[in-house]
Amino acid sequence: MQSQWRLRALTFLVWALAAASAVYWALKFARPPAAPAALPIAGAQPAPADASAVARLLGAVGATAVVQTVNAASRYVLVGVVASRSSTGAALIAVDGKPARPFRVGAKVDEGLILQSVAPRRAWLGASTDAPASLALEMPLPKK
Repeated sequence: MQSQWRLRALTFLVWALAAASAVYWALKFARPPAAPAALPIAGAQPAPADASAVARLLGAVGATAVVQTVNAASRYVLVGVVASRSSTGAALIAVDGKPARPFRVGAKVDEGLILQSVAPRRAWLGASTDAPASLALEMPLPKK
């Protein structure tokens, strides 16, 4: 009687191992192969072109004002906006790569610039609230 139970237990153990092996191999072949990891391309990045030198090379006169405007716009990054229908609101603006700070409409953002108005995903900066906007900031699109 005891040998009959041993035989049954051994048979059960063999079938359990066979079933586990079948499940393992089925899962291994059912899974798509892993994609190879992308390796970064080694090499030096090209130096950014000097816009004023390129403009002079192409014969432009007074190209320095354009370069200063582009550089001024790149100093400010719009991070967030809270806009309302009544022309009030606030904007989160990062100046010169520093952490973003909140500014209400009419507040001084930087030397000679105040936050004139805000809209969804946009903010306008100018010399005063009545002056025309000298700089328009737009929030970057969210990354997917």
